[in-house]
Amino acid sequence: MEARSAKFAIGQVVRHRVYAFRGVIFDVDPEFAETEEYWLSIPAHIRPHKDQPFYHLLAENDQNSYVAYVSEQNLLPDETGEPVGHPQTSLLFESFREGHYTLRPRISH
Repeated sequence: MEARSAKFAIGQVVRHRVYAFRGVIFDVDPEFAETEEYWLSIPAHIRPHKDQPFYHLLAENDQNSYVAYVSEQNLLPDETGEPVGHPQTSLLFESFREGHYTLRPRISH
């Protein structure tokens, strides 16, 4: 099987294709990298294929903020131009400009 390139980038704001939430990408797995238990917890009728990029998001909906793990097929670019209100964005990202977040430089010793 040939590896696929990720369609979305770290720092990009996206929204879910089906569910009413949006978020900023902070990590990407080239294919599904969670547990089988997690996989089986996804309802069978909407369970995506494992052989595609999966994205870690600092996500938000109208009620709360959380971390989401979403397949590429279920994401769309967010075109609002608005930042994400997740309280942890400032821990990972240093700025937001033109609809995109910039990662903080890594601290090393």
